[in-house]
Amino acid sequence: MWFFSKPFPRQNADEMNRFLDELAQIAKKDDFLSERPGGQFDRQCRHIRTREIGERIYEFGGADSMEWAVKKISKRCGKDMAAHLESCWFRIGNF
Repeated sequence: MWFFSKPFPRQNADEMNRFLDELAQIAKKDDFLSERPGGQFDRQCRHIRTREIGERIYEFGGADSMEWAVKKISKRCGKDMAAHLESCWFRIGNF
């Protein structure tokens, strides 16, 4: 059996799981993008908390960690939400 390591340190696994749960809730409740800025969305109409989570995930393991998270969100919330997440995370690190 093949075991593939996750693209972030093992000590960050619990925090990453919490982030994935939070991202799934944001996707269901608010979406990652908005048509208008304000409230939970910045001037570029991106969800502020989602950007904060993306910055932290980037610190874990760079763009590879972010791509891994997008794939997990795609499985949990669908391809459209994953595409919105990618757009929301545009220009975090080199993502």
